[in-house]
Amino acid sequence: MKTASKGIYTFRYDASSGKLTPLGVAAETPDPSWVAVHPSGRFLYAVNEAGKNSMVSAFAIDSGSGKLTLLNQLPALGEDPCYLSFDKTGKYVLVANYTSGNVVVFPIGGDGKLGASTANIRDEGQLGPNKERQEAPHAHWIGTRGNTVFVADLGLDRILVYKFDPTKGTLSPMPEAGSKSIRPQQPIVLGPGTGPRHVVISGKPNRNHIIFMYILGELDSSVNANLTTKEGDFGIRTRKVSMLPAGFSGRNDAAEIEIHPNGKFLYASNRGHDSIVVYSIDQDWGKLKQVADVSTGGKEPRHFAIDPTGNFLLAEDQLSDKIVTFRIDQNTGALTPTRDSVEVPSPVCIAFLPVE
Repeated sequence: MKTASKGIYTFRYDASSGKLTPLGVAAETPDPSWVAVHPSGRFLYAVNEAGKNSMVSAFAIDSGSGKLTLLNQLPALGEDPCYLSFDKTGKYVLVANYTSGNVVVFPIGGDGKLGASTANIRDEGQLGPNKERQEAPHAHWIGTRGNTVFVADLGLDRILVYKFDPTKGTLSPMPEAGSKSIRPQQPIVLGPGTGPRHVVISGKPNRNHIIFMYILGELDSSVNANLTTKEGDFGIRTRKVSMLPAGFSGRNDAAEIEIHPNGKFLYASNRGHDSIVVYSIDQDWGKLKQVADVSTGGKEPRHFAIDPTGNFLLAEDQLSDKIVTFRIDQNTGALTPTRDSVEVPSPVCIAFLPVE
C-alpha cells in the first residue's frame, strides 16, 4: 500500500504524561512493517515488506537523538516479512515471511550487522478453509521460549513448533511423538478459519506452575487461550473468546495482542470495528473475561503498544495517520483517552527504547 511514510520515525516519550514529541525521521527506509530494538539497546532491526525485493535491515541507534544509521541490509529470503524477534541469547534475529510462508534466522555480529542466514524453513500443513486468505502457508509471527520457537501461520490455522539450536542458529522439527529423550511438542491446531496472526506468552509460571499462551485469530476475530505446566510445552486444547460485540456484522480483521506488564489484563485490537478490547486474566487458569471495548477514534489500529510503565497504551490508527494515547487503570485494566495524539504517516509498529 503506497503511503507518504519516509521510513522510521523517532519520538521523545514522556512516561509521566504519555505524551509523544515528534523528532522527525530516524532513518529513510522502504516499507518498514515491523521494528524491534535489540536487548542491548544499541541496535534496531526492521523488516522491509516489498514482495520479492523484501529485506531485513540493521541499524545502530544514537541514544541521544534517536537517529538510526544503517549498518547493513540483507534479502529476507522470502516475500513480505511482517515480524521479527530475537532468540534468548540476542545473537540471532528470527524473521517471519508472510507471502512465501517461510521463516528465516540471521546471526547478529558483535557490531550489530546481520550475517548470512543459518536457517530457512517453509511452513507445512493442511490449509485453512478461507480461499482468499488461506490459499497457502502464511507465517505471520515468530517467537521463542527458551530454545523452543513458535510460528503462527495464518494460512494453516496452526502454531508450528521448532527446536532452536543457539550455538548454530538452526531450526529443526520437534521430536516425534514417542521420543524418550525429549518430550515432543505437537503443533497447536486451531479451529478452521481462525487465521492466527500474533501470539503473546505470559512471563513466569503462576502459583499453579502454569504458563499462558494467547493467540490472536485475525480471520475470525478471536482470542484463543492455551496453557501449559511445562516450559515451552503447550497443550493443544484451546478456549476461544470473541473480540466483537454481539450483533456486529461488518468487516473486521483482528490485528494485535499484548499482556499488560502486571499480568492481569490482555488487550487486543480490531480493524473494522476499530477498537481495543480489554480482558481480565484469571490468575489461576488464564480464563479471559471481557472488561471493555474502546474505540480508537480512527481507522485500522494495526498495532498498539503498552509503555514500559504499564500506565499508557498507544494505538496506531494506520489509515488515519495518527497515534492515539490512552491511560491504563492498572487496577481494572480500563482505558481512558488522554486526548493526546500525534500525526505520522501510516503508523504500523512502535518500539520503546529507555534513555537516561
